[in-house]
Amino acid sequence: MQRKLLDILACPIDKHYPLELLEFSLREDVIVDGVLLCSECGRYYPITDEIPCMLPDNLRNKKEDLEFLQKWKEKLPEKVVQNGKPWNLSG
Repeated sequence: MQRKLLDILACPIDKHYPLELLEFSLREDVIVDGVLLCSECGRYYPITDEIPCMLPDNLRNKKEDLEFLQKWKEKLPEKVVQNGKPWNLSG
């Protein structure tokens, strides 16, 4: 994902703008893995293989989201790991 996309991306649930970006891995100037965070509703949107997954809750894949959280839990804020929406690792 190109950083300049942050200028046009908003949360699909509550339309909050701007979203917070956390970068986990980069290739040149492209974000390969990371996450977009909505400070308004507490949702997270994974960036995997350069593609942000910004689907509404009912279209997201729970298994993939939980695998993403597990893989990056050391780099994610605790509030996302334990309380993030739509799913989290709190149990």
